Amino acid sequence: MIFGFITNLIAGTMANGSVRAVSDTVHASASHGESGSSGNWIIEHVADSHTLDFSPFGKIVLPHFAPIHLAGLTINMSLTKHVVMLWIVGVILFVVMKIAASSYKRSLIPGKFASAVEMLIIFVRDEIVIAAIGEKGRKFLPYFLTLFFFILFSNLFGMVPYASTPTGNINVTASLAIIAFLVIQISGIMQYGLGGYFKGLVPPGIPAFVIPVMVIVEVLGLFTKPFALCVRLFANMIAGHIVIFSLIGLIFIFGTIFIAPISIGFALFIDLLELLVATIQAYIFTMLTALFVGMAVHQEH
Repeated sequence: MIFGFITNLIAGTMANGSVRAVSDTVHASASHGESGSSGNWIIEHVADSHTLDFSPFGKIVLPHFAPIHLAGLTINMSLTKHVVMLWIVGVILFVVMKIAASSYKRSLIPGKFASAVEMLIIFVRDEIVIAAIGEKGRKFLPYFLTLFFFILFSNLFGMVPYASTPTGNINVTASLAIIAFLVIQISGIMQYGLGGYFKGLVPPGIPAFVIPVMVIVEVLGLFTKPFALCVRLFANMIAGHIVIFSLIGLIFIFGTIFIAPISIGFALFIDLLELLVATIQAYIFTMLTALFVGMAVHQEH
């Protein structure tokens, strides 16, 4: 990620003539209040777009389709950068799991790669799913394994030069949260029935005058849980990238190479920290989703 960003900035700098030209442009834009203020280029790098930027080697413009208007809704099926990244992550995830599965067909003793994948699968099964839901959670295991590995691969894919993090898009995390919301509600309804599930949201034995307030709180809680999942993953994944871009941008803002060792040093530290954050966020999203499913399945607790 740092390599791709630096080459992009260097290419833009050379096109303008010098590093000082970039610094002067930044200060001039800020002083005149123009739209090209010093922070806009950061947003351009982390936001979604209809092009794949491989500067200084060129750009690929993705296909653009006319929007579809259906029942008052406008549906845009045009390809974007994050959509392409989602497809790539899906293909990589499929290939990785296929290689790991084929290792067991060749020998009862899996190789190092398959053993590493198996270790993660057992961790998700025993330490997340069964620990939060119990033995009933085994039937949800395919969903939670897919969720964990997809988020993990998506988070880590943003560290690859010229790639971007799909989970740094609020639409992606919102979709994951909506799926989690449906899994939570369906699991509770399957366990207690429609009426029994919603009746169980209110703890028994509370005074009658508190019930209306409890109903409102519990209903709001059904939606705040997936909302928290959505925002937490999105904010954590985009924050690290913004910090890295800001640190590297200091070189061009100050217009001197003497700031480069400090900027690059801190950027590399944040980049390594991002590896840890990417793994932790995959774990937290999966763990909290399993915890919410466990609360829906075991309302008596």
